[in-house]
Amino acid sequence: MTEFIALDDSTEWQQDFEQRLLASYAAAGLNAAAVERRIERFRERIGGWTIVEITDAGTRVGYVAVVVADDHGTLAGRIGDLRVDEGYGQAVRAWAEAWCAERGACRVDVQLIDFGSELFDDYALQAQNRLRLIDSPPELPDGVTARPMTEAEFPHWLAAEKLSYVGDIVRAGTLSPEEAVRKSDGDFAMLIPEGLATADNAFLVLEAAGERIGTGWLKHGFLPGVTFGYGVHVDEQYRGKGYGRAAMALGERATLAAGDSALMFTVWGGNEVAMNLYTSAGYRVIDDHRSIDLPRSDGADSAA
Repeated sequence: MTEFIALDDSTEWQQDFEQRLLASYAAAGLNAAAVERRIERFRERIGGWTIVEITDAGTRVGYVAVVVADDHGTLAGRIGDLRVDEGYGQAVRAWAEAWCAERGACRVDVQLIDFGSELFDDYALQAQNRLRLIDSPPELPDGVTARPMTEAEFPHWLAAEKLSYVGDIVRAGTLSPEEAVRKSDGDFAMLIPEGLATADNAFLVLEAAGERIGTGWLKHGFLPGVTFGYGVHVDEQYRGKGYGRAAMALGERATLAAGDSALMFTVWGGNEVAMNLYTSAGYRVIDDHRSIDLPRSDGADSAA
């Protein structure tokens, strides 16, 4: 008989979990200091997780980590880890979803790093983190350049960027339009409290032959040695002309100039054009963020 036992002491699980995180992030290309920073962020969350040992006929067959918390006014469950022997995955997933539903969650989220993505193929993709190591400045098409954004250009860029962010969130199915607007306002206030003067942020205007073709927003030192691209956009009338890859190359050059050696982006679910662009440019998936609504439409809503 399969049993699910909440642990008072999860030290053994945490040590194993962190080792798996380390191996997965290192394999994806993150340097040791960046990996440690990512693991530190997980440690900050783990305190609220319920760690459950799974046994069958008295023999341990794995672990699952679950939590339910408020997410912008909505209760959401999360499967933080799922590590089980072969043949137990579906049953443990169903138990975790039921555990979250019983505590009022309207959806379950997962962040796939090292546990089998095939187990969550029917979860909707919300976002991916992608990363590329940069060892030399990439070539640029003739006439394509980047310059710092001006104070006069910043307000229009900010309004457009916040609107685009809202659209990405809604398209991915994460939040309602109203919730997405509140999240956008809060996130931008936190990320760039000093606007254009916020330290370690680069706000760029991309040009071809002296004519504006798009914008870029980079955060240098987001992780040790890693620049994060919050936004690299090509204006609509210039899309389909190869400027998307050129814009990413400009971001890579700015990354190297700032002393970092890797560029990272978040790609939202539903944006297949961007995903294909990042794939073709050699950006590897660091992790997947996926979600499914509760109660399950197939009726799988009871605990084992």
